[in-house]
Amino acid sequence: MGRIEDTKALDAVRRAALPFAGDDDHGALLALIGDARFVLLGEASHGTHEFYRERARITQRLITEKGFNAVAIEGDWPDAYRVNRYVRGLGDDASAVEALAGFRRFPTWMWRNTDVVDFLDWQRRSNDALPEASRSGFYGTDLDSLNSSIDAVLQYLEKTRPETARLARERYACFDRFGDDSQVYGLMTGLRGAEGCEEEVIAKWDAATARS
Repeated sequence: MGRIEDTKALDAVRRAALPFAGDDDHGALLALIGDARFVLLGEASHGTHEFYRERARITQRLITEKGFNAVAIEGDWPDAYRVNRYVRGLGDDASAVEALAGFRRFPTWMWRNTDVVDFLDWQRRSNDALPEASRSGFYGTDLDSLNSSIDAVLQYLEKTRPETARLARERYACFDRFGDDSQVYGLMTGLRGAEGCEEEVIAKWDAATARS
């Protein structure tokens, strides 16, 4: 049975695959993408140079030829937003290597590697030649950065709306009993029956938003 399933999978791949004729040959793929607004790019293994290189090349063409303006990665929001500020010419980091320094949670090599640095250098150069409203961004979509995300929100509010920052600390206090590891929160609420913080935080934020 296993061999039959493998054969079916291979046949499906052969029918759908678009072979490359040479370096940077993505014309057929770009044609297949057409006017799509979202393109999902994955890799068969994390950290493989060839996958990262081709992903970067495809993304460059999506930005320059298709008008895409957002790169969303499997990475933590605060760390990626620091990179976003760099590629858009808004941050204090002098290089892509510095901008990636925020990625300290395992596995750091997923993003702090030469292929990503090369892509970010290209994205920065590309953005520098464009008006600010037309520049592409770099964003994280992972949900594992509970505490660093809270810190980023509080730091922003402290600078812009101190009173709201005080309220935010009260809203987030629910998470304190779970410590610094967000996985503990998931474990305790998902498997051990501890009461979560979602409803409390959302309700209090809604109330604060209604007053502001």
